Amino acid sequence: MFRIIYLLMPLLLSADIFPFQTIEKANQAYKQGEYNKSAKLFGSLERDTPIVAYNKANAYYKAGSYDKALDSYKKAKGIDEATRLYNMGNAYFKKNSLDLAIKNYQESLKIRDDADCKYNLELAKRKKEQKKKKEQEQKKNQDKKKDQKNKKDKQEQKENKKEQQKKENQKQQKQEEKKSEKKQPQEAEKKEPKEKMSDQEKLTKKELKRLMKKLNEKKMPTMMYQTKPSKGRKDDNTNPW
Repeated sequence: MFRIIYLLMPLLLSADIFPFQTIEKANQAYKQGEYNKSAKLFGSLERDTPIVAYNKANAYYKAGSYDKALDSYKKAKGIDEATRLYNMGNAYFKKNSLDLAIKNYQESLKIRDDADCKYNLELAKRKKEQKKKKEQEQKKNQDKKKDQKNKKDKQEQKENKKEQQKKENQKQQKQEEKKSEKKQPQEAEKKEPKEKMSDQEKLTKKELKRLMKKLNEKKMPTMMYQTKPSKGRKDDNTNPW
């Protein structure tokens, strides 16, 4: 809950120093919800005393200009410190500056015990804890995505390396095939003498066969054996003729 202190007409100051009409218009604009107009009217005053700064800060706060409100609150020291610090805590809370909000709520409670201030302090602490958990969860998700990306990159590098090795092997195989094709005529030439020797051997065998056939055609003496029957002898012996 936001608190305000309405600007009272300063009776001890002359009208030359404080234009009361401008102050009244600023207060009236604030009450009607015209916060920007109210802040502008307070800002037009030549002297920015703590009470003027405080009311201007309230107008800026209601208009949603929290940075300007904080600047004016800092100039309003001495105007109900507990309330001023409480409102500063609210402004920091709206800016999501939770550490500063907690600090100002705690400072306000040191001056005056207040149920609303205690409630806002606990609310700021809970929101800070939620924010911390959310940030941790976001970091965890970011780390997870980073790990997944690293794994994916490593897998792609592995596949690229494998593909590159495959291309290199194919290139090397083609080079070896080309070398093999160049060597084939030389190997054929080396085998030719061996084939010629084989033909000579065949010719030699053929010639030998022809000569043997020619020799066989000539008449050669034959060894003859004659046997005579031997009467009166039991043994049948053969003698050469």
